[in-house]
This record gives sequence, C-alpha cells and structure tokens, in this order.
Amino acid sequence: MPIAITRDVSASLAQCQLSFVARQPIDVERARAQHEAYRQALRTLGCEVVALPALDAMADAVFVEDVAVVLDDVAIMTRPGAVTRHGEGASVATILGAYRPLRAIAAPGTLDGGDVLRIGRRIFVGQAARSNAEGIAQLAAHVVPSGCTVQAVPTRDCLHLKSAVTQVADDALLIQPRWVDREPFAGFRLIEVDADEEHAANALWIEGAGVIHPACFPRTRQRLQRAGIEVLPVDLSELQKAEGATTCCSIVFHHPR
Repeated sequence: MPIAITRDVSASLAQCQLSFVARQPIDVERARAQHEAYRQALRTLGCEVVALPALDAMADAVFVEDVAVVLDDVAIMTRPGAVTRHGEGASVATILGAYRPLRAIAAPGTLDGGDVLRIGRRIFVGQAARSNAEGIAQLAAHVVPSGCTVQAVPTRDCLHLKSAVTQVADDALLIQPRWVDREPFAGFRLIEVDADEEHAANALWIEGAGVIHPACFPRTRQRLQRAGIEVLPVDLSELQKAEGATTCCSIVFHHPR
C-alpha cells in the first residue's frame, strides 16, 4: 500500500509565498475542507494517509512535497528555495526516518521537491528560482548509490518543474509546452494540457490506481480520459490560489515489505 504524508492547512495560508500567480483572498476553512477531500481521494486510490498537524506560523507548510524526495532506498531532505520554509522539514524527517535512511541537501544548495520528477531511475529536476545548481548537484550525488541519474531541465514562467509536467501513466506525461520543452522527455507519450487551462499539467499519479487532478480543468481531464487514464477530480481552488495543486500536498511512496 502506498503511504501518503500530508500536513494540515496552516491558519496563515493566505500569507503564502507567490511567484507566478496574483494574490487573491483565500478562504482558509474552505481550503481545509478541500484538503480533507484530497486526503479522501488518496485513500480512495489505495493510499495510507499520514496526517501531520499544521504549522500555523509557516504559511506554505501544507505543500509538504517540497521538503523531501523519497526513493526506493533513501529519503533526501531538501533545502527549500524560500528561506521562510526551512523549518518545515523536521517533523517530516521524523516520519520518513522510520521508512528510509535519510540524507539532506546542505547550504548553499537549494532544492524544492516540486522540482523533482522521478520516472523509474531517471530523475528530472527543474532548473529555476527555487532549486539551484548546487542543490541539483548534491541530489545527483545522493542518488548515485540508488542507480538513478539526474537531469536538470530548464523551466519558464512557472514555479516548479511539476507545474509544467507530471507523470500520469507508466509511459505518459501530462505537459504544458509553454513552460517546459518537450525534448528532455523524448520517448514518453506526451499529453498536452488544453490551451485554455494553463495550470492543468500538475496531476498526481498513484500507480495502478489512477490520477488525482484539479476539478477546474475539465478539458484536460477529457484528454487524459481519452488516453485511457482513470481520473479522480478534486476541487483544490483555494490551494491553487496559494500556487499549489495535486502533487504539492503529499509525499507518496511505497514501504518495502
């Protein structure tokens, strides 16, 4: 059974970091209800959900994906690019330490988990504002014993690599070609987002079960379904105002039995 680490929505969510979206009022209670529906979607797709308490002084802490990268044999604690997020990882490390040996990205390296797209033993890392060359180099060194390779991928006009491209099946990726080039992903079946749904490329694939995708992107959802992909739509509108989406709100991994 996959394990999904999640964290409750912070009371200070409206003070979140923003880079590529305009600030809008956020209804925190509605965000909490949507986040609980997201957790239920994870359970529906077969995940064991770990629910960590909110860090109310840390507005972005619900976006737990950014603080760790979990491989089959190791977990790497990241060093997020936003200084305000450096305190988010300690409690996640405590949980992950029960499942994996831990490694860590050290200063001056920065790395956000949202920039890390792992497909088998290939790891693509977004080369943008939040993840720097030193952080990517440290990640590459940490994953050598796991037999993984790391490839830096430039992005544009978006926060993270997984804002622009995510895995939706063994052989398929959902991509926003305005934000990332296709060439690094040659050999995969590429499904483009609908042109009118700019932020629709972030989807969470639970292997063997289906894809969680924001409910506000019906045209892209139809494209996924036509490609034979099972989609579970979830309303994440308040969390999207905080520049988050489906992958951001969990760290999903398998526990070796």
